[in-house]
Amino acid sequence: MEISIGTMVLIPLIAVAAPLLVRAVGIWVAVPLVVFEIVLGIVLGPDVLGWIRPDDFVKLLSDLGLAMLFFLAGNEIDFRTIRGRPLSRAAIGWIVSLAAGFGIAVLLAPDLPAAAFIGIALTSTALGTVMPILRDAGDLRTPFGLSVIALGAVGEFGPLLAISLFLTGRDPGLSAIVLIGFALIAGIAIFAAARGSGERLHVVITATMHTSAQFGVRLVMLVLIALLALSIVLDLDMLLGAFTAGVLYRVLISGAPERDRGLLETKVEAIGYGFLVPVFFIMTGVTFDLDALGDPATLALVPIFLVLLLVVRGLPSILAAPVGADRWTIAATALFGATGLPIIVAVTGIGVDTGDLDSGTAAALIGAGMLSVLLFPLIGLALRKRAPDASARPRDDDTEVPVEG
Repeated sequence: MEISIGTMVLIPLIAVAAPLLVRAVGIWVAVPLVVFEIVLGIVLGPDVLGWIRPDDFVKLLSDLGLAMLFFLAGNEIDFRTIRGRPLSRAAIGWIVSLAAGFGIAVLLAPDLPAAAFIGIALTSTALGTVMPILRDAGDLRTPFGLSVIALGAVGEFGPLLAISLFLTGRDPGLSAIVLIGFALIAGIAIFAAARGSGERLHVVITATMHTSAQFGVRLVMLVLIALLALSIVLDLDMLLGAFTAGVLYRVLISGAPERDRGLLETKVEAIGYGFLVPVFFIMTGVTFDLDALGDPATLALVPIFLVLLLVVRGLPSILAAPVGADRWTIAATALFGATGLPIIVAVTGIGVDTGDLDSGTAAALIGAGMLSVLLFPLIGLALRKRAPDASARPRDDDTEVPVEG
């Protein structure tokens, strides 16, 4: 396996520098951490300074980082709080987004395979980015916050289903059968965990919390790798397995003592947000095709895709807005719903690998996703401050959550 020593050192250097830049720039404007990670990756990557060169070892870590990102997204969702109207309206909105995204993509793309990749990329919502922003704004537990979380849950899980159904190169009917088989296996595991099958594990998790055994952390890796392997064996997208693993693990540890559960989640987030996930976003910047944006036609696609994120994903997201929401909250719901990046990176990566999507279009989509993460939440928060309930919302300043994509 090829390993570059310089790359091994520079990637953790970027991972350390990015949070410092977030704090420095945060005096004037709140910039998500993922933006700095990607931008620094671009600057130190082959297209600018050329100090970081992708190698097999870092590519493996990057793939694990992407899987861990979706594991953490699945683990963060409490379906009990968003079930009912928020989740059902968010699902309807996503179906509208999928139809609109594919319909518009057909007009832009050279062929149907490319249109499928573009259309699915436009339907995503970056749950891992918006949740910490909502928490810091005191909106995580409000009707608005629950609506956005529902949008994020559907906006990450829906595209993963679409990838597995339409982008695997297999007949959609056969893909649906395989997907149903995967859902049955995962559903049985989640049902068994919810019925108390995980109670025996809680004792071991608690007993090893402060020992070298670290059973809880090892269980995380087992659940993640097992469902990744299952999705790969069934020729489904591995991110579907990662997301499902996060949901399953949340159910498994839901009955553990609150203190132990919180400590375990902190350790898992440390592995994810502190190690693996930054590698993925930094490598996204390193492998970003900056030269492709030198083409005026490709560069022009960036603002076009940014507007399409608002049209395709933002407008249908309004369906999930809280009952009786004021106009500021409705507009903020659309902006938060249109915030997307991780799924865009994943979908475009698959498209480029299969040859169905050219690197220029992929770069334009990722550029639009980066701008959405940078701009839409900031504008959405500014609009929410004008809402009638702005002064009544508590701030969760005592809880710090990593701001990742």
